[in-house]
Order: sequence, then structure tokens, then C-alpha cells
Amino acid sequence: MDSLFDVPAEDAQKANEPLAVRMRPRTLEEVVGQEHLTGPGTPIRQLVERDAPMSLVLWGPPGTGKTTLATVISQASRRRFVEISAVSDGVKQVREAIAQAKRELGMTGRQTLLFVDEVHRFNKAQQDALLPAVENRWVSFIGATTENPFFSVNSPLLSRSLLLTLQPLGDDEVRAVLKRALTDERGIKAVLTGEAEDHLVRLAGGDARRSLTYLEAAALVAVDGEITVDVLEKAVDRAAVRYDRDGDQHYDVVSAFIKSIRGSDVDAALHYLARMIVAGEDARFIARRLIVHASEDIGMADPTALQTAVAAAHAVEHVGLPEARINLAQAVVHLSLAPKSNAVITAIDEAMADVRRGVVGHVPHHLRDAHYRGAEKLGHGKGYLYAHDHPGGVVAQQYAPDELEGRRYYRPTRHGAETRWSEVLERIRMVLKGR
Repeated sequence: MDSLFDVPAEDAQKANEPLAVRMRPRTLEEVVGQEHLTGPGTPIRQLVERDAPMSLVLWGPPGTGKTTLATVISQASRRRFVEISAVSDGVKQVREAIAQAKRELGMTGRQTLLFVDEVHRFNKAQQDALLPAVENRWVSFIGATTENPFFSVNSPLLSRSLLLTLQPLGDDEVRAVLKRALTDERGIKAVLTGEAEDHLVRLAGGDARRSLTYLEAAALVAVDGEITVDVLEKAVDRAAVRYDRDGDQHYDVVSAFIKSIRGSDVDAALHYLARMIVAGEDARFIARRLIVHASEDIGMADPTALQTAVAAAHAVEHVGLPEARINLAQAVVHLSLAPKSNAVITAIDEAMADVRRGVVGHVPHHLRDAHYRGAEKLGHGKGYLYAHDHPGGVVAQQYAPDELEGRRYYRPTRHGAETRWSEVLERIRMVLKGR
């Protein structure tokens, strides 16, 4: 009977490694995703194909391949690979690694690739300890971070490194990772049903490591090696959310989400937000919908709603899930409780409808560009009144073409802050008419 004692110790050790570690790509060709970083002529290719040292900072969400790329680069270029974790190591370990790298370079000429995982966790003194090695090129430095490096990495270190941004894997790329794990000799022997695969892709959220971790957990509890949705739920302790990002459920949930915010039901809006996040919806898509909604259904009734929505979108880009769920939730609460007005979208849609119908007219002569030679002879700019020369910065003057005189697109409501803008607009229109 075969056992671990019948195989070499090294093979036994590899067999006990997590699936995500065993399936780590060995060459750049095996790397799934990030083609914008690994293709011909890219900095990573140059680092692999040339002996010249180079310093990189890899920024991206968890499971996008930062550690994988560092490992592949060291193997492909035959550099000596040294990994330091900013979670457990300090200045002492950094200095020892640099000293050893200098000795290796001086004695054998062999370059060392110093990989610092989660470099954003190093404080200023720890990051400064890396500077001499980077500046003098004693090592090829690669730092990995999930945090915005412009905030979390010291400027001197960042300025000496090339910043490369990794993107979350797409659904097809996660499927490719799973397929390789089920067919490669390093992987596992199991059968993944179609529904289970779809659900696993959603749960992964663009994180290759998470997809393999869940797959391995499911394989351990699968009967006869078949992984179904039920098996997957038991393994990862997470219920399947019936939500097809390409089907009716996607549009129904998004529609309910926006209508709940519009209807000021903050609890329902948070429910649909949670439903989309748990189902693996792209957080950037949610953020974009909030930005649109802030102007479409709130507008000038609360001008700060757009600022909040845009800030949440920035947070999604800079922080990413799961932390960005808090920023999205704050935006949803703000937009749900804000006073509502559709005056902005009504105004632009009516203006565009007139343009499409041909109601455009000619730009009044006094508003036309008068800066070029010959414009004065054409009467351009003649009679134009400079608004800043008049009380309140507003003067009686026609701005719209004759065909649109008297047309009113923006009709503010009496909701929230738009009450004030309604009063301001009324006074301005009176002045423009000379009343």
C-alpha cells in the first residue's frame, strides 16, 4: 500500500502544500491574466530576459499574482530569490538580506531578487533601509502591496521603482485557473459541475488564490470526487446567491437597488447592495451606478451626493473589496436619505431633444469669438457686456439663440438645497431679462 513513506520527502512535502501554492505558475507563459504586464517588450519581460537589475512595485488586489510574478521572474532569470514578509520581518532581516546579496554579487556576480510582500506594512524606517540596496542596485527589488502605493510607500522608494498595476482576474481567467487545477498533475482529481463552477467563479471575485482555496476545500468533502453547489456551500460556509451577472437577476437586482435609493428606503437599498457584493458583482459597476444616480435622482437637491458617490468610486479603486464595501455602504446611505430631484436629468434630456429636432439657431453675434483677425469686420463680439463689470456679476444680455429665447430647461424643485437654487435662478433670470 502506497504511503508518504514510499515517496521522496521532497515530493511528500509538495503534496502537502496548499493547492494554490502547488499550482503557482512556473513560467510567464503559465501566468493567467495581466497580459499588459507580461507581454513582449513589457518591463517584466525585460527583467526576465536581461541581467540588468530593476526595481518594481506591484500594486493590485489579493490573488492577482504579485507573489507569483516575483517567483517566476527569479526562476526565469536564474536570480537568487529572497522573500521578506513585512508582517513578520523587520529592519534586521532587511539588512541581513541586503548584506548577503552584496556578498553574493561580489563573489559570484549573481543578482539577488529581494521580494518584500505587503511592503506597505513596513514603517518609514524599514522602507528607508531598502533604499541603499535599490539605489546602488545591489538587488533587484520587487515590493508587493494591496494598498495605494502613493499613500503607503515612501516617496524615495517609490521614485526609484517602476509602479505596475495588476487587475482582478476576469471570469474566464478564473475558469482557466480552475481548469488547470483539475487537469494538471500538480492539481487535484475532482469533477466540478457547471453550476458549481459558476458559483465558484462568483465567490472568487477575481482572486485566483481564493478560487483554488475554495476548490481544494470542496474536494475534501466531495463524495465520489464530484463538486456540486451544495458541496461548495458546505466547504466554504457561504450560501449560493441566485444571481446571474449576465441574466435577468442581474438587471432585476440593479433595478431594485436604484429604485430603493430613489424611494429613500435605505434598508432595502443596503440589502440589494449586500446581495450584489456577496454574489461577486464588480464593485466598480456598483460605484458607477451610484455616480449616475447622484445626479439623476438627487442633483442640486443635495450637491454633495455626487461628491460622496465619486469618493466611493475612488475608494473602490484605491482600497478594493472587502474594505470598500464600507465606502459603498456610506454612499448608499447618503444617497438614500438625501432629498430627491430629477431636475438635472430632465433639463439635459429636454435640451438634447431640441438639438436633435434641429432647434439650434445661430450663436448671437455679440457672443461669437472675436479674437481672430477679421472677426471685428464680421461684427463678432460687438456689444458684448462683460459680466464681471456689473453688480452681482450678472447683466441683462441675450445668451441663447433667437430660436430658443424663453426656453426653460432647468426647473428646480423645492426639495432640499434646490430650494435655494430655485430662488437664485429666479433672480438671475429676472436680471437677464432686464427686469
